[in-house]
Order: sequence, then C-alpha cells, then structure tokens
Amino acid sequence: MIEEKDIEHIAMLADIGITKEELPEFTGQFNEILDYFDILDQVEETGASEHELANVFREDEIEPSLPQDEVLANTRDAEDGFFRAPRVM
Repeated sequence: MIEEKDIEHIAMLADIGITKEELPEFTGQFNEILDYFDILDQVEETGASEHELANVFREDEIEPSLPQDEVLANTRDAEDGFFRAPRVM
C-alpha cells in the first residue's frame, strides 16, 4: 500500500510539483492501480500458446553503397570529401 510520503518521494524523483491538497488524490489513484496489478497477478496463464519463433532476425547483407562523388553531388557544400554544415554552437 502506497502512502502519501511515498507519493511525495516519487514526485520529487520525477520532478513533479504536487501540492499537499493533491496528495490524497494521487495516493488513492496509485493504490487503485496497484490493486489492478494484484488482480492481473491472479490470472492464470495456462491458456496462452507459446510460439516457436521468437526474435527472428535476418542476416546482415553487405551491399555496395553509392560512390562518394555521387553522394556529394547532392549537397550545396562539401569539403575534403565530407558534407559541410553550419555550426550549431
């Protein structure tokens, strides 16, 4: 069960300003959410089917890229084989 001091601590960690008047409301909401999780913990998972495939990845394939001169032909400003861009700072 979450108490108001826990909500104050969470709000401080998340840098959220919560007034003393809002504490009871948020405490109640957090406890309702935790009650829902308790209900979900009681659900049996036996009916769920497991899939044979999990995290199927494709192999990396090396393909030829565009030649540097073709790539730089599409820019307004290049220098020494690189794109030039305005300074950010």
